[in-house]
Amino acid sequence: MENVSNKFKLNSAMRKQAVRPKTGFWLVVLGAALWGADPLFRIILLREQITPTQIVLLEHIIIALFVAPMLWKHRSELKGLKLRHIGALLFLSWGGSAIATILFTLGLTHGNLNAVLLLQKLQPIFAILMARVLLKEKLPKKFGWLLIMALAGTYLLTFGFSFPFGHVNDFVKVGSLLSLGAAALWGGSTVMGRLMVGKMEYETVTSLRFILALPLLIVITINQGDPWHVPSGAGTFAAVTINLLGQALLPGLFSLMVYYKGLTTTKASVATLAELSFPMVGVLINWIAFHELVKFHQICGFVLIWAVLFIISRRSAKEA
Repeated sequence: MENVSNKFKLNSAMRKQAVRPKTGFWLVVLGAALWGADPLFRIILLREQITPTQIVLLEHIIIALFVAPMLWKHRSELKGLKLRHIGALLFLSWGGSAIATILFTLGLTHGNLNAVLLLQKLQPIFAILMARVLLKEKLPKKFGWLLIMALAGTYLLTFGFSFPFGHVNDFVKVGSLLSLGAAALWGGSTVMGRLMVGKMEYETVTSLRFILALPLLIVITINQGDPWHVPSGAGTFAAVTINLLGQALLPGLFSLMVYYKGLTTTKASVATLAELSFPMVGVLINWIAFHELVKFHQICGFVLIWAVLFIISRRSAKEA
């Protein structure tokens, strides 16, 4: 009878372990989907003459107040950190949380909103390249051809079916370049996040991501010297405050908590497909809130990039 009980417990534990990756996948989907709501808050704040750097700084101050007790609770995990862990945390906070968010916010002020959002699907490509350089992971088979396909999709998202060989401003689209910079930094942050989630609890990684970014953001904001525009009317001030809180807590803190929790049990190749919820929700919100319709060349570009990610995911799953 005892053997039957032990077998039942073992089978129950195995079923729970089998369910966890599925749960992790949907947590990644939810976390990435919440990022899609980010432009809704940022664009409203930008209209109130708050600069991108000021928005990101205020966002991090609000989040830091919420995560500071969490970091204090897990402070014992800071012991024994090696230089590579410190470097990964600085990349996560300075690159992925501070600079990338500033670039993304700036990108929203230049060019097509949907292009800025959809270009974020290049993040996994940057993540794969950085994993190859830093973690010595093997590149997927025929990655060169897949990279060309992804670049073709990027071209369609940025320029459409035209040939931008006229004026330099037609060739270099500021919004797209800023979005690509953010995608590169966020793609690298995925690699660093996977490294740190294996070392620390996901709550600690999330806390350090925002708190360590604060000194850099303060220096950048002071160096820029832009004046602070405080809304004069009570209604406007309340609207700005609500938007700041909503942006910081929903697509900011809560989304990353959910995302990192899901990432602990989800393979990077599977998480890549789960993150497709980010641009899709963002484009949907742009359509509903800002009447920004998706153009045919953007759909074509997105399909090309999605196809590349799908092929990479399938090959990674077979090699696992």
